[in-house]
Amino acid sequence: MKRDIYQQLEAWKTHPRRKPLILNGARQVGKTYALKHFGKTAYKNMAYLNFEKDERLAQYFEETLDPKQLIHTLSIYTEVEIEPQRTLIVFDEVQQCPKALNSLKYFCEEAGDYHITAAGSLLGVKTAGGMGGGKSFPVGKVNFLHMYPLTFFEFLTALQHEKTRQFLEEYNTYEPLPNPIHEKVSQLLKYYFFIGGMPEVVADYVKNEKLQIVREIQLEILSAYERDFAKHAPPHEIMKITTVWKQVHRQLAKENKKFIFSAIRKSARGRDYEEAIQWLSDAGLIYKSHVVETPKFPLSAYADSNIFKVFLSDVGLLGAQSNLTPKTIIEGDLLFTEFKGALTENYIAQELRAACRKELYYWTSEGIAEIDFLIEEDHAIYPLEVKAGASSKKKSLLVYQQKYAPSKLIRATTMNLKHDGEIYNYPLYMVSKFIDTSPHTND
Repeated sequence: MKRDIYQQLEAWKTHPRRKPLILNGARQVGKTYALKHFGKTAYKNMAYLNFEKDERLAQYFEETLDPKQLIHTLSIYTEVEIEPQRTLIVFDEVQQCPKALNSLKYFCEEAGDYHITAAGSLLGVKTAGGMGGGKSFPVGKVNFLHMYPLTFFEFLTALQHEKTRQFLEEYNTYEPLPNPIHEKVSQLLKYYFFIGGMPEVVADYVKNEKLQIVREIQLEILSAYERDFAKHAPPHEIMKITTVWKQVHRQLAKENKKFIFSAIRKSARGRDYEEAIQWLSDAGLIYKSHVVETPKFPLSAYADSNIFKVFLSDVGLLGAQSNLTPKTIIEGDLLFTEFKGALTENYIAQELRAACRKELYYWTSEGIAEIDFLIEEDHAIYPLEVKAGASSKKKSLLVYQQKYAPSKLIRATTMNLKHDGEIYNYPLYMVSKFIDTSPHTND
């Protein structure tokens, strides 16, 4: 399955300041497949090591962290001649071996000609509260990429609508799209809302085109995630993590979608569930969007850490968690408006995270107006209002405009593309168009 991350991996390979790469992301989003495909297509050969499947690998790193000795040992283990720049070394499920993770520091400092990557589904929660923690973590010595479920454009590619995707990506006018194309893509978006972007789910739909099987696989993935909670989470947090996980679709069904702890139980407080929510976030299973009362640079400095919304990492899993039936696809815009537009707002959240790889924020003027997302780009902050249907209402945008006078007001709806004064209406399927998606890696 063709994924956009391949472009970012190619950019990492040729970057003049390339360091060992950590590919992070939730379980089952395709990290292992992506690295193996990259190794097979972009290198002479590949040395693949999985620390979860073979626990004996850890003993090699107990004996030494010297890159030259490790290269010699790993060449024998994999029966692959590991050559500088010509071999891709892959450490999979590296969170199972902290010393292997720490060895990346020495590969960076002493063996920079070797191309080495690492992946771990729960790496964020295995390193003492995130990517920057943990004594074994090679701070400053690695590059990062984060892998997400398939975006809608990747979904189009998977369903062999590559020409349609190319047309949308190259469309550079604010004139409405030809109506047949708009209707075609809008229908495909309904299928994406139901199927989502988990690779196994998409691959099965491409093969069988049976939505009932899609739902069965989604439920299996949800069940596997809950087993991960029991296996990997701190024992005293398992129940809380499971409770928060099962609350997401209920919280999004509320009118303002703000995460309310008292909805879990009347006496619940934020600090009681703070660690559970952070665990799910570090595992890549949820995204938090914090409220910002005053939209100034940087948004992170003006966000309220105690007030936020919670979204699932995949809109298809949200639909499965909510027991939506396949018939919603054929019933007009019902799929977009179902339980107060929760699917639509969740879809926008995951598209923005995949496109800009930044935290999410929203703005509210309590009781008067709310802007669903704030876009921080090119030294400007743009408001993005999301409408689940074809509504042209713009009250919140106008309130925001009067307060802060942004150069552009953005609305995402099921309507066709149009530009009305300072308001830019994007069809939901084109929301990633105004985000910079150029390939890059982060230190």
